[in-house]
Amino acid sequence: MSVLDRFGQKLLFTFDPETAHGLSIAALRCGLPVGARTVQDARLKVTVCGLDFPNPLGMAAGYDKNAEVPDALLGLGFGFAEVGTITPLPQAGNPKPRIFRLTRDEAVINRLGFNNEGHAAAEKRLAARRGRAGIVGVNIGANKDSTDRIGDYERGVARFAPYASYLTVNISSPNTPGLRTMQAREQLGELLSRVIAARAAALARPPIFLKIAPDLVEAELEDIAAEVTEKQIDGIIVSNTTISRPALRSTDAAGETGGLSGKPLFERSTIVLAKVRKLLGPHRAIIGVGGINSADTALEKIRAGADLVQLYTSMIYAGPSLPGRIVAGMARFAETARLKSIRELRDSRLDQWAVKPLN
Repeated sequence: MSVLDRFGQKLLFTFDPETAHGLSIAALRCGLPVGARTVQDARLKVTVCGLDFPNPLGMAAGYDKNAEVPDALLGLGFGFAEVGTITPLPQAGNPKPRIFRLTRDEAVINRLGFNNEGHAAAEKRLAARRGRAGIVGVNIGANKDSTDRIGDYERGVARFAPYASYLTVNISSPNTPGLRTMQAREQLGELLSRVIAARAAALARPPIFLKIAPDLVEAELEDIAAEVTEKQIDGIIVSNTTISRPALRSTDAAGETGGLSGKPLFERSTIVLAKVRKLLGPHRAIIGVGGINSADTALEKIRAGADLVQLYTSMIYAGPSLPGRIVAGMARFAETARLKSIRELRDSRLDQWAVKPLN
């Protein structure tokens, strides 16, 4: 970390996590902080689902919930940014406190519950940036009290298809009761069919990704892969936060309810990623998420089968220069390894990861 990053972290850590998050969004809106110098390297360019990514590192959904700062995030060095999760109606989410730092583990537990300002507010912001360069995905969800959750996803597709580089159907948050049951095959099949139909009727037809949980067993992964393949969904994002609790060094907040993200998620999420790649085959896109905090961990996700990767929690601990540092590290690796494209790495450790058990 730079001296500036360390100072910023110490300042933000004097606030509770949710206040600190709001301050960081406000800083980005004001043109701060300044990230590391963005590396432009042709070897890091990746084409996925017809989109040309300048590098494979993205900001995951959950940070910019209301599409306030996607361009500022791109300015930190990310190759793409994903906003949301956005629900049709505004909702406050779960009661506070609902974000907990596990500092010794470089992890976070959250039970936010899709707190956001709703479709209309996000659409206004995304419409204002229409025509700008940069890949911005939109992550859509369902309201907690919705009587037609699949309908909420249809509305999300119709509303954001004209503005989104890609859409993500998020049914894997552990913080909305019953949401993860939509990953079961029968419900998933109906959801994906209706989402595809909604895209066909929309004003634009961006790629669609399905975001899944890391807590699935192999039979469930098989069902999901079968439905994604049958319905011709463009790709899968592996994975959301976990409700499991691997061995943690932090004791104060480890027992809090919610989804765990950060460094402890790397192993499990990467195993799931590799197993999904085996099930989908080589051609469908996968975005790998969970525990990425360095160029080495980003590259390992690609070796395990990811086309693209995303992070979020690690920036809390490593600062806003992290994406620039990771991209620079990936470029140095490509140079040292004499790669023509970072794509050459994909699947090079697929078998080693895919055989690991889902304990």
